[in-house]
Amino acid sequence: MGINKDQVEGRVKEAAGKVQEVAGKAVGSAAQQLKGLANQVGGATQAAFGDAKEHVKETVKEAVKKKVKGSQHQRE
Repeated sequence: MGINKDQVEGRVKEAAGKVQEVAGKAVGSAAQQLKGLANQVGGATQAAFGDAKEHVKETVKEAVKKKVKGSQHQRE
């Protein structure tokens, strides 16, 4: 299974959001904590979208392989 841009960027945003949340807690900034949480949710959503895209890609690839194999057996 491959990795796509949305998976990578989403996980990076998720990690950066966690850092931002922890930094906000450390300095007592509720606004930074909330921004960090929001970035985590956005990153997780983007990563999940990337995961779904990759799953669809793999499913289509397998379906095409099966279709091609079936076509070859019919010709024989």
